[in-house]
Amino acid sequence: MQDELYLQRCIELAQKALGRTYPNPLVGSVIVYKDEIIGEGYHHKAGEPHAEINAINSVIDKDLIPESTIYVSLEPCAHYGKTPPCALKIKELGFKKVVIGAMDSHDKVNGKGKKIIQDAGIEVISGILEKECIALNKRFFTYHEKKRPYIILKWAESADGFLDKDFKPVSISNSLVNQFVHQLRADEHAILVGTQTALNDNPSLTVRNVEGINPVRILIDFDLKVPIDFKIYNNEAKTLVFNSIKEEEKDHIHWIKIEKDNFIPTLMSALYKEQIQSVIIEGGSFTLQQFINAGLWDEAIVIKNENLKLDSGTKAPHLDSKPFKNQTVRDNTLSFYSSDNS
Repeated sequence: MQDELYLQRCIELAQKALGRTYPNPLVGSVIVYKDEIIGEGYHHKAGEPHAEINAINSVIDKDLIPESTIYVSLEPCAHYGKTPPCALKIKELGFKKVVIGAMDSHDKVNGKGKKIIQDAGIEVISGILEKECIALNKRFFTYHEKKRPYIILKWAESADGFLDKDFKPVSISNSLVNQFVHQLRADEHAILVGTQTALNDNPSLTVRNVEGINPVRILIDFDLKVPIDFKIYNNEAKTLVFNSIKEEEKDHIHWIKIEKDNFIPTLMSALYKEQIQSVIIEGGSFTLQQFINAGLWDEAIVIKNENLKLDSGTKAPHLDSKPFKNQTVRDNTLSFYSSDNS
């Protein structure tokens, strides 16, 4: 029971860095001596020390380490990247015991970290709160196991199922829901729209109503119809433009050539290559429906304004699935879907 308690604390710590560690996973670590936490830490961002190192550095009396247990939500790394392997540091300090939440499916780790520690004669237990630790890194695991980003579909519709009024932008979600949407942007790695949404709405796709890092912007614009002075091209975030005309990198804008045929699988391969771990598909209706029809999504969030009728315009996508949760925020209803339940 104590192991679960300390692993839960690891998860809480790891979540503090949501949206800031890409392409690295979210990891938390706790060090316990005689049922007392003497150190804790989490991975703040890529290139900085990992959770285990931050936890070790926070221990005031290092002499207690050989008699302590280190808890970590994800298997300690076994390879040299921007930082040395955590498994070697744990071996060097000679912890009494290591408790791991989930094993790391990344081919550079995948059991190697655990083996280094075990071979050093240190007791290792893994699979504690495994389901919760895997859920914490659903983006990381999807990316490495399915070779594609974690896909979140998102749109706002009127009570009668339209995305706009007479094909012109209209405000559908309320201010509280807008704040939620901006938090979602801050949490995820990238955000994607098609040509028509970019032309109709001229969105900047940045984080404004909350604190956070702007997601990578992805524009699907085969014929490069979106003018270069539109907000999506401003210098506030890295922008990937998938098109059929040119391949070029200029400052924060990367034009990537892609064929229209077999478009979605090709796009997934390209985003995998770009190390994009999660994407919010924000529109338009045609783009969203393509992902739904291909069965290529992990979560969907549909915002409905119960008091707004628009009568005509762009029809909302059709998702033949039942929500696992509904949440009412003033006059808006948020419905949450999972592909696991579809």
